[in-house]
This record gives sequence, structure tokens and C-alpha cells, in this order.
Amino acid sequence: MSYLVVPKITGDCTKPPIPEQYHYVEGKWNDGLVIQDESYNQFVWVPVGALPKNGNPYARAGSVHCDHQFGRRVEWFEYYYEDTRDETRKKQYESVGKYGGFYISRFTNSKSANGLPASVRGKKPWELYFQEALIAAQKIGQGKVQSHLLYGSEFDSIIEFAKLTGTSQYELEEDSTKLGNYKNSEGSLGKIAATGSNESWCFNRIYDLAGNVLEHTQERGRSNCHLKRGGNCSLKGDGFPVAYRVRYEMVGSGGFRSALCIE
Repeated sequence: MSYLVVPKITGDCTKPPIPEQYHYVEGKWNDGLVIQDESYNQFVWVPVGALPKNGNPYARAGSVHCDHQFGRRVEWFEYYYEDTRDETRKKQYESVGKYGGFYISRFTNSKSANGLPASVRGKKPWELYFQEALIAAQKIGQGKVQSHLLYGSEFDSIIEFAKLTGTSQYELEEDSTKLGNYKNSEGSLGKIAATGSNESWCFNRIYDLAGNVLEHTQERGRSNCHLKRGGNCSLKGDGFPVAYRVRYEMVGSGGFRSALCIE
């Protein structure tokens, strides 16, 4: 495994960029600012620059390099990794450094009428195998904005952002029953729900990250398997909280979200 020399965060995370072909919908930088594209897809700003440093053992005291701001925990860093040789990841590091954060799908991606991923309310999550999700996630960006399947470090940054805005560490890392659609959640239908169907299953204006459907990430485990995150409706929230990593081999479908990379 190799490590990238990544840029420092020079952008102001309190002033999220709104790219061409996107417009502001609601929220503030520190509670889930939402933008929307011309196809009605919505995305939420994650202010990486405001997050505490993650304890990465390679971090230097006072470092503001963007990889040290991503939400990884020390005990997890040694066991889980992402391929830092990936050019997409390199571009995202540069984007996060330039703007101070990134946008992610507000809703678990569904499938639009034209066969493209859609981050819209009220649709059934689109479940794909990993390689299919990897390709599909790249097709939601518009104009000069590229997109990719969420990295594990980006997922962890969302978790840290939720802590910063008042969601307890216990709810995020120990028992997420109240945060999402688990089989022991109040209001659970016992099956996968339409995206954004319950206002209780939301934090920082991001819906269904906890429970509902396990979501693919580009993070890998020791056995080189890609990891899914978030739990789902057939599991209990006190056994599979939103921050939990589920190790699956390359087989098995799952939901997915996209992160935007702004030039």
C-alpha cells in the first residue's frame, strides 16, 4: 500500500461552493447544506475542514492535510484501507483541500427512468453488486463535477460531522436503532423503505445512512474484500450501528451513494 502526498486544506469549509448546473436548496454549512442539480438530485455538504483530526498515526501535530481531517479512527486505520494509487482519490483529495469539504448523495441512490443513479426522495434504493455500483456512482455528476462511489474515509467524515452537530457517539457507534430503519426501530416496515420516507431516519439532512440497506464503499479489509456500511432493515440497530463495518466478499448486492468531486 502506498500513501499520497496530499494537499493541505486551504479552502473555507464555511463557504461551500455551488457549481454550475447546481443551486442552493436549504441548510447551513454546519448543519447540512443542500444543493440540487438540473435532474433534481440532491447532495449534502460535509465540512471536512471543521472536523477534528482523526488520530492517523502518520499525522503530525497541528497538521491540516486533508487526509488527517478525514474521520478515520486509529484502531481502524491499521485494518482497513483504500487504494491511494487511485487517480479518482487523488483528485478528490485536491478538491477537498481546495474547498474544505465535499458533497454526498442526500438519499441512497435510486435508479432513474433513464437508467442513471438518482439522489431523490421517495424512491426504492438501487441495489447492485460492487463493480456495478462502482461504475454507476460515477454517472450522477453533471458538467465539470465528477462523482464516485463513496470512500470509507468519506463515510467516516459523515459520522464525525454528525457528532459535531449533536448526534451522540453512542448512537452512531453503539446503538443506531433510533437513527434508521432497523428491524427493531420504531416505525420499521420490516423491509427496505423508500428513500427519505421517515423524517426520524435523518441527521444533518442526510437520509437513511443508518439502517434500511447496507451500502457499498471503496474501503477494503484484510482479505481484500470491499466493505459495506450503515446496517439494514433486517438487522438490529444495537448490533449493526451506522459506523459499523460489514465485511463481505465481492459477491452480494447493496445500496450506494456518490460523492461529488468539484474541479
